[in-house]
Amino acid sequence: MKGPEGDATALGDPSDPGDPHGAQPVRTGGASLDTARAAMVMVHGRGASAESILTLVPAFEAPDVAFLAPQASGGSWYPYGFMSPTLDNEPGISSGMRAIARTLATIAESGIPVERTILLGFSQGACLATEFAARHAQRYGGVAGLSGGLIGPEGTLRDYAGSLDGTPVFLGCSDVDAHIPAARVQETADVLGALGGVVTMRLYPGMGHLVNEDEVTSVRSMLAAVGT
Repeated sequence: MKGPEGDATALGDPSDPGDPHGAQPVRTGGASLDTARAAMVMVHGRGASAESILTLVPAFEAPDVAFLAPQASGGSWYPYGFMSPTLDNEPGISSGMRAIARTLATIAESGIPVERTILLGFSQGACLATEFAARHAQRYGGVAGLSGGLIGPEGTLRDYAGSLDGTPVFLGCSDVDAHIPAARVQETADVLGALGGVVTMRLYPGMGHLVNEDEVTSVRSMLAAVGT
């Protein structure tokens, strides 16, 4: 792991067609892992980049936190909408999950436990991050889904195992987002709450598909509370 604004080594197999994101880098910002008190995995949206989501870091005002952002191949974690049939979005979804898991493993190997690690995603990245948290439920430092929700078409069976065990969860989205139905945000809140997350959900009237100041403030508070 390099220092602030460096790169982590990609750990996937570039020759594996079932893991399209496996050979992509992980960009870093904030504190180095060997000095940080906590860490955040930041998952970017469709058509964006790891570098773009790291531009949020200064607004979080957490200089003692390490921020790690895996990169999706071609800037997209999966090809179709998040409510499309799940198999249509494979192997992208599973590969994205492995990218998050590898990033978490890098953080854990540095000595920062998962209880002091927050998962955050925006848009397509929020869908991937919340789905990862549901499929791999444990006590995280926090989960923040900004303009996203659990993956899969209506009626998807949500029989996730494990427990979030009191993990703080923040979900923020427009009430009229063209990409993310408010009902899916509510479903995500209900599911993560049933898994033991302490969920705060906010639907912002008439907001665009973006990150607003209230969401930044909420994430900043989540970061400040990690490890206290």
